[in-house]
Amino acid sequence: MKFGFVDEKNMSLLTDLYELTMAQAYFDHRMNGRAVFDFFARHTKKRSYLVSAGLEQLLYYLESLRFEPEEIDFLRQTGRFSSDFLDYLTTFRFTGDVYAVEEGEILFENEPFVRVEAPLIEAQIIETFLINTMQISILVATKALRCHSVAKGTGLVDFGLRRAHGTDAGMKAARSAYIGGFIGTSNVLAGKEFGLPIFGTMAHSFILAHDTEESAFEHFARSYPDNTILLVDTFDTIEGVRDAVKTVRKLGMKTFKGVRLDSGDILTLSKAARKILDDAGYNDAMVLVSGGLNEYKIKDLLERGAPIDAWGVGTELVVSADSPYLDCAYKLVEYEGRPKMKFSPGKLTLPAKKQIFREYRDGKIHKDTIALHNEDMRGTPLLRHCMSGGKTIVPIPSLEVIRDQTLRNFEQLPEELKVLESKERFKPAISEKLSALLEAMEKSTH
Repeated sequence: MKFGFVDEKNMSLLTDLYELTMAQAYFDHRMNGRAVFDFFARHTKKRSYLVSAGLEQLLYYLESLRFEPEEIDFLRQTGRFSSDFLDYLTTFRFTGDVYAVEEGEILFENEPFVRVEAPLIEAQIIETFLINTMQISILVATKALRCHSVAKGTGLVDFGLRRAHGTDAGMKAARSAYIGGFIGTSNVLAGKEFGLPIFGTMAHSFILAHDTEESAFEHFARSYPDNTILLVDTFDTIEGVRDAVKTVRKLGMKTFKGVRLDSGDILTLSKAARKILDDAGYNDAMVLVSGGLNEYKIKDLLERGAPIDAWGVGTELVVSADSPYLDCAYKLVEYEGRPKMKFSPGKLTLPAKKQIFREYRDGKIHKDTIALHNEDMRGTPLLRHCMSGGKTIVPIPSLEVIRDQTLRNFEQLPEELKVLESKERFKPAISEKLSALLEAMEKSTH
């Protein structure tokens, strides 16, 4: 029996079959010239902006990618690949260059997050992993920033591991949520691997395992006197808050971290809980809320005066429930120095190596221009050279640095794009030279 986890030994096969069959055909016909691919989002449904995330994992994958003997044996057993091609894969290494926007940067539709320049076979084989990693990372980081944007300084914690679409998604979601402004996660492994602050309280099962709610509270408080957050809605929420206060007083605790509400009329219950805590002299005790939360509910509760200090956001965060997939693509835009483009209706791509130039006005993003990579344009270029010859050439910032930069980038958004329900879409301009190339290539097909 196998567990089915992806690890450094087998990750070379975490790919779609057609990546490898195309690579075999390229190999057979000696097509392995320099290729350029762009990764970008076409249409940003329900999103007026997107937050870049996942680059660190992508760079690590590219540096580590190997076809181990067990993986080669499996491919041989399929009968689809020649011995010569499999011999080539035994020494496969990614030797290309990567240009990407920094994690935490904000982009818009049709702007490339990543540009890959590499021998065609290498650039093709990495497609599936790149899309898989970047999509979930961008979706969750964006969802998290939307939550942060309406939280009014209250704390946000990722509670979504148990509802994530698999273990890998749960790890990437915890990391991306932190990039988007959350203060930590319930995911212990993410805490270890990424250095994230970890948070947790108790489940209703803990309460039900005891004869009384008070005895459950007492046992937990004795075990964690400095981190006592008590779940108060197993039976009667108001009585639960009162029982929490009784327990803290009984034990003579100097500090009381707070209570958690997980169901019911949160607006009414949070106000009642706050009053009970304040009347008992526990003004610093927090009211933490969880259960089916998203940015819309957080915004609504705070606007209606709910005295909530922190939020545990789970399912809707880690699956980006209202926008569960990114209409993204990884497309060939140049091969052996010749620009390439796709003309399919609704899926037209921009040819050639490109750069994004951003201009600001009064501290806000004013204009983005997608141009040829070597054009001399006004503005700040966003795509930076981060991998050369298969080796990362830029320092990887800490998640705290990325998170802080994300929040600064958000402040540079035009105000109309910060609105959750915004119908506004920021359209990047196309430079004159890129427009001319696009027009010439369209004409050449007719």
